[in-house]
Amino acid sequence: MADSDDTTTLPSVTRRHLLLGTMATTAAWPLQDEAAVAGALADNPSFDPALLLWHQWKDAFRSTAALCRKQQRLETKLIGCVGFPQAEVYLPDEDVTVTVSWLEDIEELFGDDPAVADIRVNAEADLAAHQARWNEADAQIGYSSAKRAEQEASDREQDVFDTLTHTPATSLAGVAGKLDAILREGESWEDCSDFPWPQVRSVLVDVVRIGQMLRPNAFMPGSERKGPYQRRHRDGCCFRVWKAPEGS
Repeated sequence: MADSDDTTTLPSVTRRHLLLGTMATTAAWPLQDEAAVAGALADNPSFDPALLLWHQWKDAFRSTAALCRKQQRLETKLIGCVGFPQAEVYLPDEDVTVTVSWLEDIEELFGDDPAVADIRVNAEADLAAHQARWNEADAQIGYSSAKRAEQEASDREQDVFDTLTHTPATSLAGVAGKLDAILREGESWEDCSDFPWPQVRSVLVDVVRIGQMLRPNAFMPGSERKGPYQRRHRDGCCFRVWKAPEGS
């Protein structure tokens, strides 16, 4: 049966705790020699494994976003062609017609009552016929294939994100990359004005500013954005995607 919202996702509270734990680890800098730490972190960002992973994660993030847009377009097209699989069922005892979309709906309506066995058989046949039309159109349009590709890309993105957040940064650019990834992932799931995202964004701005002071020509992840990233998810569904600014 078709279902556009079948992706299993972590609850937002659990995701927030995971992201906050990573952020705390990222921010745990030695305090005994601030000048030495700042100088060391500013050096050789091109050899920072965290920064290299940030570039990989950003590519995966963009790929997932593009595939999300693709599957949404195809889903809209598929629905326009055949509609979601469903059947109209007339209930004579109640003199009402209801719409069912799942076999479970039919089971709940009729159970094993022999008095409505014919109605149940017809409802199941109508639903199966509509599902067959959906499957045929889906094979031509490619919605299910696109949705699987999006899920696989999302899994790869999450794997790179997990590796990134567990990899120690050796430069300010690497620290900025980890904070930028946390912001994009966290803000895409929750209200961008909620704690802690404005505060994390403020920390990222500070890191970028200090890094560019120490190395004026150095690239710093997140330097192109000052406001919140757009939300990309709602209740486990991709619905609004981040679009890369030109030149980034």
